[in-house]
Amino acid sequence: MAYDEFLADRIRHKFRELDIPWVDKKMMGGLCFMVDDKMCVGIVKEQMMARIDPDRMAEAFKKTGCREMDFTRRPMKGFIFVEPEGIDRDEDLEYFVKLALEFNPKAKSGKRK
Repeated sequence: MAYDEFLADRIRHKFRELDIPWVDKKMMGGLCFMVDDKMCVGIVKEQMMARIDPDRMAEAFKKTGCREMDFTRRPMKGFIFVEPEGIDRDEDLEYFVKLALEFNPKAKSGKRK
């Protein structure tokens, strides 16, 4: 299993609950949830990845299990990883999903024209 299927189902459920249209794509050895053709949240092994406003990263780091995304071995501005203990509760998962959805309209699309 390249990514946590149970977490994927929890994220799908949260998007349906919030009435957010999305497309999930397998990429980077995990699963990515695209909203408006932009990377929003994802899963790498058992960690959740979220694309958030860089100005809100300090706030997010105060939450259990949240750290800079270092997928490329260097911190990536605007991207975070959340360890499983940081999203065990539905309220915590919703916090990070909503943080990513809040930034999504401002995020640049990686889609080539």
